[in-house]
Amino acid sequence: MLNSTSNQLILLCFVLIFGTVTATDHIVGANKGWNPGINYTLWANNHTFYVGDLISFRYQKNQYNVFEVNQTGYDNCTTEGALGNWSSGKDFIPLNESKRYYFICGNGQCFNGMKVSVLVHPLPSPAASPVANHTSNSSAAAPIVLPGGVVGLRALVVALASIWFGSGWI
Repeated sequence: MLNSTSNQLILLCFVLIFGTVTATDHIVGANKGWNPGINYTLWANNHTFYVGDLISFRYQKNQYNVFEVNQTGYDNCTTEGALGNWSSGKDFIPLNESKRYYFICGNGQCFNGMKVSVLVHPLPSPAASPVANHTSNSSAAAPIVLPGGVVGLRALVVALASIWFGSGWI
């Protein structure tokens, strides 16, 4: 069992990481989840996805599933040659590459609209720091900006926090 100091240290680490590195967890279908009859193209068009973000599928376990497929699988609603599959009912999938991802439901519901395609963009470049005014007597500390190489860390932090805090984030 962790003592109070350990818990505080863990909490501090999360706060520090989230203060400088954030990833977005895009819940497919928002409060409607992963179900037939929802326009997932419209949903995806209203979101901007970046490398390091997560895409989450929420659905009734044993009723639906999620397959990552290529464009042919997406267009034809086939799982042949699937790149990944999930069936927990609460699936968190990291978007680790700048590319188009294709996801379908593999139990025939793809033909009823249970498919989504998302375009993942590279992380935007960090904003240039303003030139410091050398005549200022400001004692404020300069902000710390982490480089774009923290993509894996972003996804890991969000995934661990989701596991650590459980369904409280849903």
